[in-house]
Amino acid sequence: MRGVPVIRGSNMEVGGRFIGGDFAYVSVEKANGKLASNLAKRGAIIVTQRGTMGQVSIIPANSEYDSYVVSQSQMAINVPPEKANPIFVYYFLRSPQFLEYLHTSTIQTGVPHINLTILRQTPVSWPQIKEQHAIASVLGALDDKIELNQRMNETLEAMARAIFKDWFVNFGPTRAKMEGRPPYLAPDIWSLFPDRLDDEGKPEEWELGVMSELLTLQRGFDLPLQNRLPGNYPVIAASGPNGFHDKAMVTGPGVTTGRSGVLGKVFFVHGDFWPLNTSLWVKEYHRATPSFAYFYLRNIDFAAFNAGSAVPTLNRNHIHSLPTVLPPTGLVTAFDKLAMPLLQRQHQNETESATLARTRDLLLPKLMSGEIRVKDADTVVEAAL
Repeated sequence: MRGVPVIRGSNMEVGGRFIGGDFAYVSVEKANGKLASNLAKRGAIIVTQRGTMGQVSIIPANSEYDSYVVSQSQMAINVPPEKANPIFVYYFLRSPQFLEYLHTSTIQTGVPHINLTILRQTPVSWPQIKEQHAIASVLGALDDKIELNQRMNETLEAMARAIFKDWFVNFGPTRAKMEGRPPYLAPDIWSLFPDRLDDEGKPEEWELGVMSELLTLQRGFDLPLQNRLPGNYPVIAASGPNGFHDKAMVTGPGVTTGRSGVLGKVFFVHGDFWPLNTSLWVKEYHRATPSFAYFYLRNIDFAAFNAGSAVPTLNRNHIHSLPTVLPPTGLVTAFDKLAMPLLQRQHQNETESATLARTRDLLLPKLMSGEIRVKDADTVVEAAL
């Protein structure tokens, strides 16, 4: 029994409206005793009151947990459904109207914060509850689709990673042949796997080499903020996408990982892009493809190669010499034919979700202010979905 989960800022807006992510836990005894006043039930709205202002999430109504402990940096709002629609209230707390009030009311002494008094004094002019239901339904439909896309992408990612791990890490088909199990891959792919593992634990006849025989990593390019110009090419830092520029330095699809500051994150970029100097990008694919390189690099513990002291730093020469099994190019190509459609579908979902989020953010203030009626918003949503 893990206990009662604690809601912190890191658990808010993780992939959408709802509380999620990795929780810390306290004992049931402590939650129901000393921390009883901090308990929140399913359906409660959680608002950050200290630190990152403007965070707001909902405890899912179908949560696996009956209750949560709300940390001191958050507070819970329980909305009586007969007085207001809880989902409408959630969207109101994300509206420009509320965020402007929050900005002007935040206490700036020490760590920026608000309190219950400030929250209770929020000026509101809400429509009747029937209209609240309708607004919540319109905006919720967009978030439902965004969250569906996110779950679908997690499934697509898991599928591709499972194939990579089975073929190139566990050597599953070769082990199946050794154990006399029936084929579970298409005959043309099954035949690419040897019948036995050698004394080194790799499939017979597969070569043992170093990473640089698979791919070559290159340091990214300098691009100070003052030199960036509006454009459509993503700029990729060690931590991931970091804005856009009007020029690209690398033709996509491509793969990057962190060189300085943040180590261990690997990114697949579908189009042309600009890798920053805090990142490494795959300059050459010798016996790899972009999809293979992406999943291959994700299996490396880059933190173990940290060559920095105060700032985590990765020396590409150190990982270029990393011993690795070199699979036959035909099998790498076969993997690419399976993995690339999954990655492309992910990208399509991400693009669609970005469009849906823009639509939601455009409609939100207009619906809250009454500038646009629900029936007109329905037309916009139907077109977006």
